[in-house]
Amino acid sequence: MPDKTNEIRYVSTRGTAPVLGFEDVMLTGLARDGGLYVPETWPRLASSDIAALSGLSYADVATRIMAPFVGSDIPEDEFHEIAVDAYATFSHSAIAPLAQLAPNQWLLELFHGPTLAFKDVAMQLLARLMDRALTRRGVRATIVGATSGDTGGAAIEAFAGREAIEIFILHPHERVSDVQRRQMTTCDAPNVHNIAIEGTFDDCQALLKAMFNDLERRDRLALAGVNSINWARIMAQTVYYFTSAVALGGPGRSISFCVPTGNFGDIFAGYVASRMGLPVERLVIATNSNDILARTLQTGRYEPKDVVVTSSPSMDIQVSSNFERLIFEAAGRDADRVCTLMNALGQEGAFALADGELGSMRALFAAESVSEADVEDTIRTIAGETGYVCDPHTAIGVAAARRVARQDEPMVTLATAHPAKFPDAVAAATGSTPEVPERLQQRLGAEERFTVIANDYDAVTAFIESRARAVEEPAT
Repeated sequence: MPDKTNEIRYVSTRGTAPVLGFEDVMLTGLARDGGLYVPETWPRLASSDIAALSGLSYADVATRIMAPFVGSDIPEDEFHEIAVDAYATFSHSAIAPLAQLAPNQWLLELFHGPTLAFKDVAMQLLARLMDRALTRRGVRATIVGATSGDTGGAAIEAFAGREAIEIFILHPHERVSDVQRRQMTTCDAPNVHNIAIEGTFDDCQALLKAMFNDLERRDRLALAGVNSINWARIMAQTVYYFTSAVALGGPGRSISFCVPTGNFGDIFAGYVASRMGLPVERLVIATNSNDILARTLQTGRYEPKDVVVTSSPSMDIQVSSNFERLIFEAAGRDADRVCTLMNALGQEGAFALADGELGSMRALFAAESVSEADVEDTIRTIAGETGYVCDPHTAIGVAAARRVARQDEPMVTLATAHPAKFPDAVAAATGSTPEVPERLQQRLGAEERFTVIANDYDAVTAFIESRARAVEEPAT
């Protein structure tokens, strides 16, 4: 039997959910106490181990970075094979290549996966890992996800046709781009179900959390989550911080990252990389007009407002779920403190961070909010200066990075989506529509399948209950 005495276990940010191993955490998603799972201890890599990543393939780096989190749940050689298979779906051999915009200003292109968004990097891996776990256990699962645009398409692409899984994706009706919607709704796999909620992404996310907190229904349907509340998503996204930093001279020098941020998962992966030993100078939170994270870092008060519709719909979020993970760390891993703050949010609609908690965050994080006018101007300016066309989300990152950049500081902005996913915004800024990759063209003309449902918990759960197969006999 493998020795598991030194393996990482996972604890909830709210302190009362069961402590689990990796595979159980992956299948569980949201902790049963409503919290989010994090490693009980952070693995550390020596500088020599980080330097040794130079020149390795992306799958090789991914295996080394994620192996401590996975432990003996998956043999390392098998895990490497899964990683190789997952990233073989990408159109660029580097998986996450760097493009230079200016001296010490770089873009990390994360849109070379099947749905042209950064969500593919984690989702292609997660689908294979979950399918493996469920098949080994001889059970089915009902995946329910909420999307502000890109997560849904990436999840559907990754999980479509998998026999052990039924997948339901909630998106805000008429609040995602036409391309984003069609990437979800044109999939004809029988295990895929699209639900258009008459509301915002925050409404979709609230419905999702309510389902996971309904423990009887959760168990009966074998609910599993693929949103960034799922630790495996964060784990997989940590990898490209290492590959880009090493390509730019790390660990011999510190690198800063600017991340277009909605639900705080992608930038929390950068925090994880820093806790693992990667020299990270700063993590810059780049938000659109839905600026709750920028306001929180400035004032210490977390107070959601009404969602503003923008040209960057994946960031039209006022409740950033993964921020709870950072609060847990900033509060010294005090689960009672996290519960107090989350209860205040639920009852009073806001909470205030203590000075020490805010100071801990500010030691590594900065934040900038970018207006719609600045988004359009940035897309136009970058195209004019370099010929590089970026989507609105990436433009927010570039604009924020340029505001805070220091002359001698390498700054990597995460390019989170291909511009062809947002043709109207790009055309408004540049006067021309971005070229559509062939894999996207094939999807845009197909017939759509989705159901519009009111923002009503009973209506949504009734729809899922009537179609889920997890309550049937286990898969053979």
